[in-house]
Amino acid sequence: MNRIEVSNQSVEAVPLHAPASHLPATTGLTSAPPLVWRREAPGFRRVLQSPALRPVLDLVGLSGALLLALRWPGEPVPMSEGWPLLLFPPLVMLLLLVRGMYERRLRPTILDGVVPIAGSISVAAMAVVVLEAYLVDSQFVPAVTAHLWAAAMISVGGARTALISAQRITRQRGLDGRPTLIVGAGAVGLRLARRLKEQPEYGLTPVGFLDANPLEGESVADVPVLGTPDDLDWVAQLSAAEHVVIAFSSEPDERLVDLVRRCEALGLEVSLVPRLFESLNHRATYEPLGGTPLIGLRSVHLKGWQFVLKHAFDRLGAALLILIFSPLMGAIALAVRLSSPGPVVFRQRRVGRDGTVFDLYKFRSMRMPDPASAGFRPGQGSAPGGVEGADRRTLIGRLLRRTSLDELPQFFNVLRGDMSLVGPRPERPEFVELFESDIRRYGDRHRVKSGVTGWAQVHGLRGQTSLSDRVEWDNYYIEHWTLGLDVKILALTVLAVLRSAE
Repeated sequence: MNRIEVSNQSVEAVPLHAPASHLPATTGLTSAPPLVWRREAPGFRRVLQSPALRPVLDLVGLSGALLLALRWPGEPVPMSEGWPLLLFPPLVMLLLLVRGMYERRLRPTILDGVVPIAGSISVAAMAVVVLEAYLVDSQFVPAVTAHLWAAAMISVGGARTALISAQRITRQRGLDGRPTLIVGAGAVGLRLARRLKEQPEYGLTPVGFLDANPLEGESVADVPVLGTPDDLDWVAQLSAAEHVVIAFSSEPDERLVDLVRRCEALGLEVSLVPRLFESLNHRATYEPLGGTPLIGLRSVHLKGWQFVLKHAFDRLGAALLILIFSPLMGAIALAVRLSSPGPVVFRQRRVGRDGTVFDLYKFRSMRMPDPASAGFRPGQGSAPGGVEGADRRTLIGRLLRRTSLDELPQFFNVLRGDMSLVGPRPERPEFVELFESDIRRYGDRHRVKSGVTGWAQVHGLRGQTSLSDRVEWDNYYIEHWTLGLDVKILALTVLAVLRSAE
């Protein structure tokens, strides 16, 4: 038995092939690599993870905006008239607190903060205007408040953008991941571990599973089963765990409740994958029934007025986009015509809402196929797309594919009502029949119209990528749909296109 340093104290290490009371000798997952022994987090990581960082940044930015507004060049405001402005910073921070902007989130994004920050600053500015109008007789009210609002938007928004960018960079480089234990090495636990390994921007680094009966024959690289839930105390200490995710396991609920209490006593943050998680969305409500909590499930009516509004927005947006891009589409059509023999627009049968088959339009990006060539079959677990079989792309076709400009004719599909601007990407009928029998919940994607872009695509799932991941993201989009989510996906699509064109 080796001696190691744990929190600067010398202790006896429990070997990874200890008796069953400490650690399963064989797990059916990976062979256990050396544990990541507890060590002090780097200084920058402690700063980035500090709960006080965002309030401090907001206070500094708002104070700077206030000082700038009070001392605006050529329009200085005496304190006797500008004192209501002093209420602006605390009021903005209170509104941000109420809107949950100081809570730690797994994967904060810049777009998610736009509405809360803009709304909080605007409401606080309006409150200051009201106070100045009733309590102070000042001629500077409109100009000073406008300066304050603009400066606050820039300072707070800029600081939040810089912080999120810094967190994203450090996490992608593996410098800011909190060591995480996953309770339950079943299908859900394995999927969580795989997702956290593939996407370090969530800020959680899986270091091991706790499960008395792990799923045999499955594994996630470098994530071993370190013990059972009873071993939480010593495994958490030796693995330097800071976070625990409770997925599905064979443990009874009473023991999992005790496990949560032990996590709290050890200072570990806890996340829970709820039962029926595939039916939960942001519309779920919480109501107590005596001492028993009830979660009310609320789903959007996919053929109700909300989707009527969505489809009207789609057609109006498609008509506007066709008008805007018509010169570009004309130039692309001419370039495709001159690049190689064949039609300008490529048509392909696809499956849309409720299994309806329609013709999807694209600018042709390839030379015409050889009739004698064999048909394409996607790899196991992989979606079709991208370059299938021999690379027949033309020179202009490569550019169109890289910039996604070959998709522009699909705005006519949206205008016709075959598709939506945002939704699951449609697939060919022959592949739909194959995937519906092999991929769980694949057919659920057809509850809504197909989209030109989608939630899966803006998360990098384009071309021949994981089909099960696509299905997961597509069904998440359907369950959580709002017009705001559509706008967010459209904005992320524009950013993705601009990055691909660089």
